[in-house]
Amino acid sequence: MVTSIILINAEREKINDVAAQLAGIEGISEAYSVSGQYDIIAIARVPAAEDLAQLVTSKLLGISAITKTETLLAFKAYSRHDLESMFEVGV
Repeated sequence: MVTSIILINAEREKINDVAAQLAGIEGISEAYSVSGQYDIIAIARVPAAEDLAQLVTSKLLGISAITKTETLLAFKAYSRHDLESMFEVGV
């Protein structure tokens, strides 16, 4: 499984529309509108690097209101949430 964080800038008046479109794309598990340097952060979880390449260079490219992206690859998860969920068998 390949996990990546995609930092996105979008046309100001279309941020909500872009986030909604992202949420509907297979491989995007979460999309957040955020404050700061970027407008949206999307979390992508796909089976392989080739799937991530297809997602970023094809599916995201199809959203015309996206003006810039920066894709970060995650190497290892240190989330307490992820660790706790492993021990919640049968809960």
